[in-house]
Amino acid sequence: MSSSFDSARVAVIGGGPAGLMAAEALAQHGLQVDVYDAMPSVGRKFLMAGKGGMNITHSEPLQPFLDRYGARRNQIAPLLDTFGPDALRAWLHGLGVETFVGSSGRVFPTDMKAAPMLRAWLHRLRETGVRFHMRHKWTGWDNDGGNTAAHTLRFETPGGEQRVVCDAVVFALGGASWPRLGSDAAWVPLLSAREVPVTPLRPANCGFDADWSPYLRERFAGQPVKSVAITLTDVDNKVHNRQGEILLTETGLEGSLIYALSAAIRERILADGDVTIALDLAPGLTLERVVAEVTRPRGSRSMSTHLHGRIGISGVKLALLHEILSKEAFADANGLAHAIKALPVRLTRARPIAEAISTAGGVPFEALDKHLMIERLSGAFCAGEMLDWEAPTGGYLLTACFASGLTAGRGALAYLEARGTLT
Repeated sequence: MSSSFDSARVAVIGGGPAGLMAAEALAQHGLQVDVYDAMPSVGRKFLMAGKGGMNITHSEPLQPFLDRYGARRNQIAPLLDTFGPDALRAWLHGLGVETFVGSSGRVFPTDMKAAPMLRAWLHRLRETGVRFHMRHKWTGWDNDGGNTAAHTLRFETPGGEQRVVCDAVVFALGGASWPRLGSDAAWVPLLSAREVPVTPLRPANCGFDADWSPYLRERFAGQPVKSVAITLTDVDNKVHNRQGEILLTETGLEGSLIYALSAAIRERILADGDVTIALDLAPGLTLERVVAEVTRPRGSRSMSTHLHGRIGISGVKLALLHEILSKEAFADANGLAHAIKALPVRLTRARPIAEAISTAGGVPFEALDKHLMIERLSGAFCAGEMLDWEAPTGGYLLTACFASGLTAGRGALAYLEARGTLT
């Protein structure tokens, strides 16, 4: 269908992937779409995330892909039915951005960069009439604007406060991670004031504190611990076991393997005050093999030299053993072997939410209709990380942000059609 530009006006608040996808869905049908963002330019967190290589999605089959969304799997599934990993790759190709699948199954643009993709996308959006308003921080509604057919929105701008009247609004304001890039959760009290439920925001894909000794912090902080596995029992007594790489930090542990288990770790800490994970420092060897090698006579060699020669344990892995085990336990070859396969590491706190890659919590799906419209606020839609869901890194976060933005944009279009606003 098509409509005239002056028939309806939609505001999209937030210039990340979810907001831009909502804007595209609307502008393609001839609506006047205005994108507002508090920062000087759009996509700042998106660009930062792409600095180490733009991981856009993942190539694994859809069912295990959906499992990555945990408790919100059933709510995310319809979004990905509309715009899943394959559709996202096809959309990128339409922008002139070719992709490839890495050895881990992650999908990247061929140049590994986010900036060219964003430039091409913004060019296309501007060609369809999308207008961008930078340094416009949303500060709420004017009077009863949130509960009437039209929304009168207030913005704080360098030129003073401005009011914008629109027929529908898509909120894509992000969570609370990386606030310096714009995701500062300032929207939470604004929606709460309109009696929109908001699940408290919590850090996701984050590191955790382990109360290291000064020696470990000073000598080994910043070093990767490669080829390890973690076993963890979550609050529902489900046992998780994953292999990968972690990073030892001044305060504790982070890295891709920790991020993959961060939801389970965080919820155990919230429930119990702390959690002890079992760290396998030799995941490529069976317990029997490790016991046999560690208990093998070592002659005059030190235990540290023996471990390095027999099973390759040295450096930061050896330091972790010394950190956790007493001198007596380290000298007990049989007990040491068992510790190598299941070293108990106590994690006490999640790192602050501002340090997290993403956040959990936000507007619950139960407060939205199937088009992601807030049931208490007709014509107001939510998308992206401000929704109550979480996923590990690996392309899952971005894929669901794109999909939710498309759903919210199409939802706003359907809402306006149903009201007869379009001409």
